[in-house]
Amino acid sequence: MTERIHLAVALDGAGWHPAAWREESARPTELTSPAYWRELVQTAERAGVLFATLEDALSLGGRSYEADAETRRDRARGRLDAVLLASFLAPLTERIGLVPTVTTTHPEPFHIATGLQTLDHASHGRAGARFVAGANAQERANFGRRSDPTGSPTDLASVGSLRVEDHPEWLAAFREAGDVIDAVRRLADSWEDDAIIRDTVTGKFLDRDRIHNLEFEGEFFAITGASIVPRSPQGQPLVTVLAHLRVPYRLAAEYADVVFVTPADAAATAGILAELAEASAELRTEPEPLRVFADLLVLIEDTRAAADQAWARLQDRAQLITDARVVVGTADDVVAEIAALADAGVDGIRLRPARLPADLAAITEQVVPLISDAGILASDNGAPTLRERLGLPRRASRFADQTSRFAKQETRA
Repeated sequence: MTERIHLAVALDGAGWHPAAWREESARPTELTSPAYWRELVQTAERAGVLFATLEDALSLGGRSYEADAETRRDRARGRLDAVLLASFLAPLTERIGLVPTVTTTHPEPFHIATGLQTLDHASHGRAGARFVAGANAQERANFGRRSDPTGSPTDLASVGSLRVEDHPEWLAAFREAGDVIDAVRRLADSWEDDAIIRDTVTGKFLDRDRIHNLEFEGEFFAITGASIVPRSPQGQPLVTVLAHLRVPYRLAAEYADVVFVTPADAAATAGILAELAEASAELRTEPEPLRVFADLLVLIEDTRAAADQAWARLQDRAQLITDARVVVGTADDVVAEIAALADAGVDGIRLRPARLPADLAAITEQVVPLISDAGILASDNGAPTLRERLGLPRRASRFADQTSRFAKQETRA
């Protein structure tokens, strides 16, 4: 029996195909226009999409699998900062979750945390983040603080089918990613819900005992102090991770609320779910089970012949190399893939439109109605926050019980 699943979309520039910007339906002059992104996200929201992820990277070539990504002139280049873009979109939307991509290797964890907490306030509880452990050579050069003494691959994309475990640089990058996520969660907890008093009679704005300094001492950074942002509507933003291999699976199992996986087909999903379950049993301390979303990269036309023709045109212009299963066909073809993945036991599907805005329009106008009518799509439960719409409770501050315990001790004394 097909299970009900959530639907998300992954938005990246002119689309996930590198030649998408050359399509007649594309709008390459608007890729850094806030209005362009507003239209995309509002389109997804009107269709009832649960959340949209916004791609980002810290180098000109982005997260391309191409060795010459930095120097190519036939690719769309230039992007808006994803966290800032999400904050711009927050007051222009009402229901859709906003999940910007955040690289963990170079930005300061304190800045990441405050940006995401601010987004959660601006969106009234619809913030998340897709954390990426990135450490390619151009990113290092852009920040100028790290070198690559190991001689290991310059990008996770170049690892391909090789074992990430064989590369010390990437083991370190994923350890650091775990520390960053942990620090972001702890900083979000550093203000308790009732820390702000605003008592004009006594002149007491804060209960300072309910704001807690972190003493975080990790392998890669240290933090002493509390967040500058008061506790946000969700308590903590939704934490998501994309995972393909054992090390990223373990990162997701230990730290994430949602993991995006890329099965070759529905049959391959069972092995991925088993590996995630094994890692979760060993590592997971989060109170809720890890939610699993399967990624599909889609190109949709009214007929398969038209879809094949469009795909061939794109591939003639630039070869797509991707980690995700590609579905080229009609809306019915995409729905069949979604139904198979739902039967395989995933919690959600994240669709990557090959072309924007064309394939997003096809998703919202054709795919969503079909999966709704088929009883595959989970309905909006009316909850106000992204976490709650996913069935995840609002996170209580880890320090709240501690404050309560101290208060009781002082009362007894």
